[in-house]
Amino acid sequence: METKPLVILGSNRKNSLTESITRKALGTAEFDMIDLLDHTIVHYNYDGHYPAADEFDAIINRIIPYDNIIFATPVYWYSMSGVMKVFFDRLTDLITIKKDLGRGLKGKSASMIAVGVDPTIPDGFEVPFKHTAAYLGIQYQGCTYYATEPKAI
Repeated sequence: METKPLVILGSNRKNSLTESITRKALGTAEFDMIDLLDHTIVHYNYDGHYPAADEFDAIINRIIPYDNIIFATPVYWYSMSGVMKVFFDRLTDLITIKKDLGRGLKGKSASMIAVGVDPTIPDGFEVPFKHTAAYLGIQYQGCTYYATEPKAI
């Protein structure tokens, strides 16, 4: 098992503020990162048939060796980013058609870094993370929220 944490970065742009803040928050600690923008993840569908270019299973296989997962996402309209939501929707495959793969996540721990312009994290923001972790047998360790300066419109 890998002892350093794995960051799952869900920003919708490269070199984002969320990535920068995550790197600063982790300081000198060693960590690995999967930037979801670097991968093709097809939207969830009920029949479970995905094109060959879909990389969701490969990403899960990269996650499994790690004991500690950190989800890093900006706050978009009071929720996780779209790219992170697509990833979370696909976790459904791990409890339906890819149960053996999903069982590989059981017993891990997960936390979250969220970045937004509001002074405090929006009500209910953590709910999908907490409940998804519980459902998959992952111990949710909480969220660290970083408020940034809002940009003038």
